[in-house]
Amino acid sequence: MNTLLIAFAVFLSACASFQTLPDLKVREALAPTGTLRVGVYQGSPTSLVVDAKTGQRAGVSLEMGPLLAQKLGVPVQVVEFPRLALVLDALKTGQIDFTVTNATEARARDMDFTRPLVQLELGYLVMKDSPIALIEQIDLAGVRVGVSQGSTSQGVLTREFKNAKVVPAASLKQAQDMLKQKTIDAFATNKGILFEMSDELTGSRVLAGRWGLENLAIAIPKGRDAGRPFVNAFAEQIRENGQLQKSVQRAGLRGTTAAP
Repeated sequence: MNTLLIAFAVFLSACASFQTLPDLKVREALAPTGTLRVGVYQGSPTSLVVDAKTGQRAGVSLEMGPLLAQKLGVPVQVVEFPRLALVLDALKTGQIDFTVTNATEARARDMDFTRPLVQLELGYLVMKDSPIALIEQIDLAGVRVGVSQGSTSQGVLTREFKNAKVVPAASLKQAQDMLKQKTIDAFATNKGILFEMSDELTGSRVLAGRWGLENLAIAIPKGRDAGRPFVNAFAEQIRENGQLQKSVQRAGLRGTTAAP
């Protein structure tokens, strides 16, 4: 009798799980290949970081993508890129289905975003012996500010700087080398990345204050309208049930403020 009851309970559980899966149209919209392809790049806690000692991987995109795949009832494939710009290009062309990144008006022309999950302060990383002590000292003649090639920071600072020069870096590793070699005087991006870089770059420091905020949100390709309500509901769920905050903590994401 107990065995029958257990078997029946397992059956009911399986039925309940099946019933919670979204409509086929939603799954086909969000994972058209049958697998949810999650785009990440290494070096940012918002995407993917790897512990040098243990090899343990963490990151908001890395962890939230598989959670969405689980909700959809489809397999997940993590696709790694050398830098963010290539992740965004892949999302635009439909080569990947999901990432978590800064939701800007410019990017919203090429991809769809949920409501912001987290806000991140934007700042600057300098070497310890740098004469730059305040963010107000950045936009001066002769100051060279590194940015990730193709990043929002590149576009914004190129427009806003009146005196400082913007210098693109092909990767975060290259940006660290440029700081060490003094071919740039500061590097600009969100503080989540800056603190990670500072941990690896002896003799560097993140300046106090901020020059802006990033609105971190889930991004999916344009044309996936049948799946947008599901992704929006998923974003609210992970905010409310604590899964997002746990992922933020595991990734060591610093420089955050509460999203509106």
